Amino acid sequence: MPSAAAARTVASATQREAGSAQTGKRSGGRSQATPRRRVTPRDKEAATGPAGTTVRIGVISDNHGYLDPTVVGHFAGVTHIIHAGDIMDAAILTALEKVAPVTAVAGNLDTGELAERLPREARGEVGGVRFLVGHKPKRLLNRLSNGKIEGERPDLVVWGHTHTPSAAWIEGALYLNPGTASSPEEEDDGPTVAIVEVGAAGLAVTFIPLARRA
Repeated sequence: MPSAAAARTVASATQREAGSAQTGKRSGGRSQATPRRRVTPRDKEAATGPAGTTVRIGVISDNHGYLDPTVVGHFAGVTHIIHAGDIMDAAILTALEKVAPVTAVAGNLDTGELAERLPREARGEVGGVRFLVGHKPKRLLNRLSNGKIEGERPDLVVWGHTHTPSAAWIEGALYLNPGTASSPEEEDDGPTVAIVEVGAAGLAVTFIPLARRA
């Protein structure tokens, strides 16, 4: 688990999310977040897929019932997809599952079937990297720092809810908010999703902007 100091650092980082996602180099409209510290997978061979291809993880949150049709293309070829909640339409998960296996959690606006079907937080491992995902950062980080989430320390921690993309490397782990995939509120940043690449050198993140709905 992260230290108490690290938990406070991450909590503070969530309040500065708007600025942190804007750092890094721009390439083709995409924002490439440059890590201060990279995460190195324990199993170097696990970081590559068939024929030595780099493992890529699609990360998405806060669809609010809408899946931008370009997301499927952006996520084409990913090894796994992580969804941090507020899906609000089960058909979105069905569409994403046709692209790659999906690990998803329920957000505070997910009700009915989605609320019953999905956990509030979930763990997994892909490409030798252990990940943890929840919807609300305050709850997730408090539970993680207080040892209330069982399992080994994650390398990648994902949340949504705030509608603001961010990436922070704390004590060797990547803490990531992919932003909202739908920007339902006028004051929201533009919609985004993220892709995490898992290579022998560690983790790299690219934020992909989506078109705002009219």
